[in-house]
Amino acid sequence: MEMTSGIEDTSENRTREYTFTQSDFERIKKLIYKHAGISLSASKQNMVYSRLARRVRANGFNTFHEYLNFLEHGNSEEWEAFTNALTTNLTAFFREQHHFPILEKHVEQRKNQKKIQLWCSASSTGEEPYSMAMAMVQAFKTFTPPVHILATDLDTNVLAKAQLGVYSLDKLEKIPKERLKQFFLKGKGHHAGSARVRPELRNMITFRQLNLLDESWPIRGPFDAIFCRNVMIYFDKPTQYKILKKFVPLLAPDGLLFAGHSESFQHAVDLFRLREKTVYELANKLR
Repeated sequence: MEMTSGIEDTSENRTREYTFTQSDFERIKKLIYKHAGISLSASKQNMVYSRLARRVRANGFNTFHEYLNFLEHGNSEEWEAFTNALTTNLTAFFREQHHFPILEKHVEQRKNQKKIQLWCSASSTGEEPYSMAMAMVQAFKTFTPPVHILATDLDTNVLAKAQLGVYSLDKLEKIPKERLKQFFLKGKGHHAGSARVRPELRNMITFRQLNLLDESWPIRGPFDAIFCRNVMIYFDKPTQYKILKKFVPLLAPDGLLFAGHSESFQHAVDLFRLREKTVYELANKLR
């Protein structure tokens, strides 16, 4: 629901722990856009308040104004917490399932390569890179395929969870039983109700923190495939184009870029062309 500019007088503010003004929200919008490229709409005001009120409280401030002043003075740990708080990490195992048979077929055609390099550029809590790893086991019919997966995310909290590779059983409900038995170890005793991915999957993946908005990325290609799904929706078109342009030299000439179901790169046809549903290839394969 869109909010009016008179946020100071809303009933929410009268019951909130801290006053949250329109100028506070506008200031936060500018900060998160500059730091992480995320464009916040007016409908996100309540979400922003609920997530950042915890940071105001944790740092002992009485107002958002004080907290934002503190943030702008460059506390690196708080910048990380601020960004983590405003990052949405909706994910699931084998989300957008039609992509995984395409990925399997794509790598099967490269079995003569010594190493297959894949990049999951928004790994969140790990469901996506682990799904990629499972697909690679199935493609090569071994738990030690010649595959390395780089999994990056801006949010350090979710990366820590991803590295653990432990998930509650309700998160695994949609995974077929035979696949669950093949790829997960069920917890016992104190760990009942959860399962851990097999160590062979974790050994296939390197988790690293990365901000897609950074001027340079300390990573090397070429990647045979890049997953950048349901990330671009948080960026405006110029920011999207800037990121897509940086993908180009990192992708193998015949590599694939996987996008989210609601994402389209029509504004970057000079960089990528649609190959099939939400799967792109380089517009100029010769580079």
